Parts: sequence; structure tokens; C-alpha cells
Amino acid sequence: MKVLFLACLSPKTGNHTTAERIRSHIESAGHSCELRDVADFHSPADVAHLVSQNPPFEGALAIHLFKAGRLLLDLRLPFGVIFGGTDINEDVKDEQKRVVMKQVLLKARFAVAFTEKLKEEAEFVLVSPDSKIYVQPQGIQTEEAEQFCWTEFLRSSEWHSENLHNILIIIGPKVDPALTAEVEAVVQRAAGVFLAQERSQQELHAAMKRCFAVVNSSVSEGMSAAILEAMDLRVPVLVRNIPGNAAVVKHGVTGLLFSSPQEFVHQSQRLLSDQELRERVVRSGKLYVEEHHSVKEERETYQRLMDKLHKVQFLT
Repeated sequence: MKVLFLACLSPKTGNHTTAERIRSHIESAGHSCELRDVADFHSPADVAHLVSQNPPFEGALAIHLFKAGRLLLDLRLPFGVIFGGTDINEDVKDEQKRVVMKQVLLKARFAVAFTEKLKEEAEFVLVSPDSKIYVQPQGIQTEEAEQFCWTEFLRSSEWHSENLHNILIIIGPKVDPALTAEVEAVVQRAAGVFLAQERSQQELHAAMKRCFAVVNSSVSEGMSAAILEAMDLRVPVLVRNIPGNAAVVKHGVTGLLFSSPQEFVHQSQRLLSDQELRERVVRSGKLYVEEHHSVKEERETYQRLMDKLHKVQFLT
């Protein structure tokens, strides 16, 4: 089956990494999968024109019901959708977007949520029969680059006022210009805080391994692959206490949660001073990822779901 896969593909982002991994699952089952960036299309009509080419596409998949799923509404092909955190955390607050998302979910042959809570919220807000939404956590597989150097971050004469070794490094692509400008302005005034450009996944994993802890301060998450990758690499995680993070981090067991800057400092100090706590969250985090985020199980799930699309396409 020839499958069109739509996702937000900003380079070296979590969305891109997730989409590439799922694409590989689909192709390993013998299907052809063309991964395309939603930014390449202006309307559902653009996608409808693409899928009609020769040989035509026979099915479609999208990550994010609004950002990508809306582009599939004009298709007569069977398609499936994967919820992103933005769908339930942000887009459902907009009435117009919510209407579109309901249409997408109604027409989709299946939907995938990363957590049981995300599924429950989707069923409530978007009024979907539970038989259509499957729960499949992200599969995690880490690979560390052979060499990675932090030299570029050690050139500043400014260090953290209390402990020269305590620094915060923020790594990632500049996706939102306004937010980037705001962060850069704050960092210029902060001692011991550094910004770094995005890295390949292997380089990022190597960087994680050289850190005392990985921090996630996001106010909106579906399922953060960075948190899970850190756990898999046996690096402690300190994450903001929001539903998406709390779904994968049990406080004091697989990581530490915080709800304010003061609590972040307190939990960081706990982690620095309590070796037993650090060893426990590292050990439990690694075990959690191995038990609940298997790439093999993720692959099998998406291959079964592609079989559902294939059978529908064949019958029609």
C-alpha cells in the first residue's frame, strides 16, 4: 500500500523524530510511505491533488488532528490520525479548530493517543467512540554519538553565583521567532545559562549523558520523547508538573516534578545532595521505559493499524 504521511517536520524536533520512526515501522511491513511536511500544503485541495498522482496513494496518516489531519478531509482514501499534545492541550480551546478536529476524528478509520488520559480527554472533548482510539506510547530507542564536546559553552566568564559547576544549557531549534527573541533576551541577563543550536538525535543523547539531569519546563506536552530518552540513558529528569509530564514521571520514583521556580531549585538541590534518590530515579526511570515504551510494540501496533487501512482500501 502506498501511504501519505503528514506531520510538522521542522528539522531536529521531536515531531520530526517521531514521524521518521513511525514511517520506518510502516515501511518495515512492506508498505511504501511518503513523509511530507504540512508546511508544503495550503489546503486540503493541495493534498487531494497530490494523492491522485500516478501511481495513486492508497491510504494516509497524520500527526496532529488540526495541523495535519484537516488537510485530509477532502480525501476519499482511508486514513488514520495520531494525537499530538497541542491537539488536546491547546487547539480544543479554539471553537473553530475543535469543530475541524471533530470532523477529522469522525472521518478517520482510527486514532492513536500516547496515553490513556489523552484518550479519555479526546473522547470527552471530541465525542468519539472509544473503539476508534488506540493507546500506544512512544517507542524509545537511544543512540549516543561517539564524540561530543561542550567547549563552546565553557568560554563565558560568567558562572552560576553559588556554584560554578551549576549551569543550564538550553538546546533546540528556533521554531517560534517571538519566543526565541524572548528567551535570548532573558539568557543574556542570566549567569550560567547558555543557548545552543539544535543537534542530531545522536549528539543530543551524548549531551544528555554528560549532564547531571535533563529538565523539561514546558507548560504543554503530549508525551515528551526527550524525557523518555533521558530515562533510557540513565539520566535523572526534572520536569514541570503538567498532565503530559506527570503521565510518564512519578515524583520521587522515575523523576522529580516541580510547579514553580522555587520548587525547581528545591528539587534540584535534593537531587544534588541525595545520592540514594538519584540512584533510585535513574534505576526506576530506565525500567519504566523498558517496560512501557518498547519500539517493538510500537512497530507492531502501527503495522496492525496499517493493515486496517489496507483492508478498507481493498474492500472499497
